[in-house]
Amino acid sequence: MDTKLTLKLDKQVIDKAKAYASSQKRSLSRLIESYLKTLIEKEDASSKDNIKISPFVKSMQTGVKIPADLDYKKTYGDHLAEKYK
Repeated sequence: MDTKLTLKLDKQVIDKAKAYASSQKRSLSRLIESYLKTLIEKEDASSKDNIKISPFVKSMQTGVKIPADLDYKKTYGDHLAEKYK
């Protein structure tokens, strides 16, 4: 269901927006509606990305920071070499 909305914008912005909408063979209303939908969808998508971690999983945190450039294969190999010396 469509509902009317009144906006106050700079006249030059409106004129340029109307020209752009016309070049795209769309009405200015549909152009603005599409833009607002993309904003809403981005907001919805970003809120879905926020995964809630349960208190149980949080309690398993050790606080140990692992360097991004850690060579885990070498580290594990060194550990095994030391273990079976």
